[in-house]
Amino acid sequence: MAFVHRVRVTKSDFLSTSEKVLSMRRKADTRRASFLPFSRPTIEDDEIAEVVESLRSGWITSGPKVVKFEEIFRERLVVEHAVAVNSATAGLHLAVAALDLKPGDEVIVPSLTWASTANVVEFSRGRTVFGDVNPETLCLDPEDTARRITACTRAIIPVHFAGQPADLDAFRGLCDKHGLALIEDAAHALGTEYRGVEIGASGNAAVFSFHPIKNITTGEGGMIVCNDGDLADRCRLLRFHGVSKDAWKRYRRGGRARYDIVEPGWKYNMMDIQAALGIHQFGKLDRFNRRREQLAERYARLLSDIPEVRPLGRVAYPAKHSWHLYIIRLDPRVSGLSRDEFIQALGEENIGTGLHFPPLHCSSYYREKYGYRPEDLPVAAEAGERILSLPLYPLLTEQDQDDVVAAIRRLIVTRRKDCT
Repeated sequence: MAFVHRVRVTKSDFLSTSEKVLSMRRKADTRRASFLPFSRPTIEDDEIAEVVESLRSGWITSGPKVVKFEEIFRERLVVEHAVAVNSATAGLHLAVAALDLKPGDEVIVPSLTWASTANVVEFSRGRTVFGDVNPETLCLDPEDTARRITACTRAIIPVHFAGQPADLDAFRGLCDKHGLALIEDAAHALGTEYRGVEIGASGNAAVFSFHPIKNITTGEGGMIVCNDGDLADRCRLLRFHGVSKDAWKRYRRGGRARYDIVEPGWKYNMMDIQAALGIHQFGKLDRFNRRREQLAERYARLLSDIPEVRPLGRVAYPAKHSWHLYIIRLDPRVSGLSRDEFIQALGEENIGTGLHFPPLHCSSYYREKYGYRPEDLPVAAEAGERILSLPLYPLLTEQDQDDVVAAIRRLIVTRRKDCT
């Protein structure tokens, strides 16, 4: 039996080169075939092998890998103490709990942040006081913060928003003047620098996050760094029930089983299977951040001619951006779309986005407890209605990024036509 090979001839075979280019452009302007997630962690073979080794070792809770992870953090930042915990929320809670707040004691935090920055103050019997943010960078505004300091203020928690550093000199000045504690919420800031010094290396208490959307991940996890031995010891005690010895010290060879409960604590310890990821992820931080920076610069070029959207501004002082987030602001007066409508429309284009963040002073709990109104912090309130975060992570390809920008253009151009 003879077989005949049939060649399928399509319309594109007869198109001129220019027609093919136009056809490719039209195809590029259609919706993505698959959903592009807002974030995706970069997990490579050495992380997987380290986790498997932990599983096979029989030691999966806090143990030698947590100790090693803390050690490499101390070495990079040249700080005296690094305390690994199971989330940045836990780390912030421990740092605030160590202040031993009394009812009525106040802690100033930005309204534009994740809920835990404020919630940990509530957990610790304190009173949350929200500060407004800089209109360009969305970092906590030192001048607004200064106006909110009272005789009851005990601490300030600035957030290094989206990967840019808050103005630490200004906040240190306020804390020194008024005798306040300074706790840096560095959840977005691994690899960020302020005036040539890496965040966490100054010796202030700083708390990092290793959530899956962060610049490195341990699945869930966090790290407290500082040069204050008393604070570090208190955090170590409180992260594991107030027990005087953790499991690694009790159960390793030569360890002593007897322990004491010094004060009530929480179950905030990091596990070795988490630290196994972190040991290798941390070594790749600079590579991951370089790729984030490349993508951020490319976003800026691709979006530069779309006046309806605008990226955040850059801080005026010397800084290195870690590009945890790429945030744009949508101008509804120009675009004719609300931010929520825009996010929904991008979702229909198979583009995932994030919202970082709705202002906390407008949320039900804080509004009802403290009587906040949106206009009390006008910059945060306005930003909370305009901002959205675009996909940004090392595994994002330039084609993925092109798809994001093409979807934004389609929505904007369509809206322009509808308004004419």
